[in-house]
Amino acid sequence: MYRLLHALTARSSVADLLLAWEDLREDLLEETLTIQAIPAPTFAEQERAAYVERRFQALGLADVVQDDLGNVYGRTPGDDPSAPALLISAHLDTVFPAETDLTARREETRIYGPGVGDNSLGLAAMIALAEQISRRRLVPPVDIRWVATVREEGLGNLDGMRRACDRLGGQIGLAIVLEGMGLGRVYHAGLGVRRLRVVVKGPGGHSWLHNGRPSAIHHLLRMGAALVEEIQPPGEPRSTFNIGLISGGVSINTRAPEASLSVDLRSVDGEALAGLEESVRSVIRRYATPSLEISTEVIGDRPSAALPVNHPLVQAAIAALDYAGFHAPLLEIGSTDANILLANGIPTVCIGITTGGDAHTIREHIETTHLAAGMRQLTLLALLAAEHIEAWSDRDQNI
Repeated sequence: MYRLLHALTARSSVADLLLAWEDLREDLLEETLTIQAIPAPTFAEQERAAYVERRFQALGLADVVQDDLGNVYGRTPGDDPSAPALLISAHLDTVFPAETDLTARREETRIYGPGVGDNSLGLAAMIALAEQISRRRLVPPVDIRWVATVREEGLGNLDGMRRACDRLGGQIGLAIVLEGMGLGRVYHAGLGVRRLRVVVKGPGGHSWLHNGRPSAIHHLLRMGAALVEEIQPPGEPRSTFNIGLISGGVSINTRAPEASLSVDLRSVDGEALAGLEESVRSVIRRYATPSLEISTEVIGDRPSAALPVNHPLVQAAIAALDYAGFHAPLLEIGSTDANILLANGIPTVCIGITTGGDAHTIREHIETTHLAAGMRQLTLLALLAAEHIEAWSDRDQNI
């Protein structure tokens, strides 16, 4: 892999671009903050999507379009348009409600702002690489498909990438998913997630006048206590169980007509995840009663899948990080758009552009000192993947 990397960096056009990222850092930050200032809650990414679409058009990308969900697509034509394409993606949405104060601030080498790292910087990095390839008239061996996806976060359920795979999947040989933070890590495996919402409904009534009627809340609490007591996720393969939300009731003196809880199940192994879900459903079934209606709905489904560590794309990501100065990268499992690509048999890695912290909080921040290194990593990985896509597009390929 290092021989391929050295051959690539020996080209003057590539070497010039790698050096240029230091001078382009402020441009990258300006793009990041422009994107960060545009609200983009999951299911309401339209304004940010429109901005990215305009940027793709301004760069002269081919086939710029939005699909019916709001994903934004663009294409850099390659030498061989019939060959499998390289997909590079970043998600548009953030976890923050539309009314969140998005004011950003800069303190020395840090920039603070809700969503600045997840995923404003990821989007900005994608745009920046597309821009430099276009401006420098670099023609990749194969088409590069750029996709800004919706619905990556939370209950978005990765639906944007699902739609992108439906649209492009048969044309894609390899994929790189971008997150703003996480530089120094290579995410080569997707964490499986199942989310269930359990709803209990009853007749309701007055707390005094209708004493004895079943309460949806009382029943839900008993069920929830049984779940917490009985569900013991395996430590190997690593799995987790969490009741993250409980809601219901009308008032303090009303026997609740409805109550619900939401369960989050995770595992690195698909069979373990299925077994964990069945254990949860078994407890729920045990609490069935004629006096109450109980329903269970799947509200989230993220498939587990993995790319072997010795796959050339993973090794290329490690080599690119090493070149960028990160000599001991961590190989990770995560829950990102990469889950969908991996589950569809497309060799995929997810990488970060810089380091940072406090993701998904108003204290979220990124470090600016590593931006050039992060972009060098992305540049090398993208160019290596584009050059060797036909040899590497078998997910079971080893080196």
